[in-house]
Amino acid sequence: MDQTITINQTIAFVKSELKNAEGGHDWFHVERVFRNSILIAKDEDVNAFVVSLAALLHDIADPKFHDGDETLGPQKATKFLKNQKVDKETIDHIIKIILHMSYKNSLEEDGKAFSSKELEVVQDADRLDAIGAIGIARCFNYGGFKNRALYDPNISPNLYMTKKEYKKNNAPTINHFYEKLLLLKDKMNTPTGKRLASNRHDYMEIFLKQFYLEWEGKSGLL
Repeated sequence: MDQTITINQTIAFVKSELKNAEGGHDWFHVERVFRNSILIAKDEDVNAFVVSLAALLHDIADPKFHDGDETLGPQKATKFLKNQKVDKETIDHIIKIILHMSYKNSLEEDGKAFSSKELEVVQDADRLDAIGAIGIARCFNYGGFKNRALYDPNISPNLYMTKKEYKKNNAPTINHFYEKLLLLKDKMNTPTGKRLASNRHDYMEIFLKQFYLEWEGKSGLL
């Protein structure tokens, strides 16, 4: 098995599968996560092949867009990887990463039941794409996709959600910053992930300050 060929075939497969995906969870999201994974992996002792394939396949069937089905993505990834003659041990590792990397799964008591350095790398890369300028854009794009309000001062963020509550949450988009995005900086696993997250976190805080100034009709920029 030529790993470069397998990665290129995986890229083609993911592009095809996600050609009509919502803009925050499309091929370009996967590409950014893939690139960030490679960047972070340079400073970690990891299996770069596992990292690459897990990053490329992590959103092949996001449960948010498939009636909450958390088995479809792993099933699709497994079938594809078997067809590519990837060995069973590698496939098992990749599937475990896909199953455990989501933020909502960290809300469960057993959210850390599986761990690996490869998971930490891909998870950091995915979380980086949820914050900063891109994260803000993705957040509001998904909020529009779900027809959610931008902000409602009468609806407070729920800071102690269970996984079940998180999946059913339909609060205004601004609430998501407090319920997830602003929490990610302190949940990064790797030194590179932490460093990159810090700048993106600061940018979100500036954005929120400006948002509230404009919401309240106050003039001037920060």
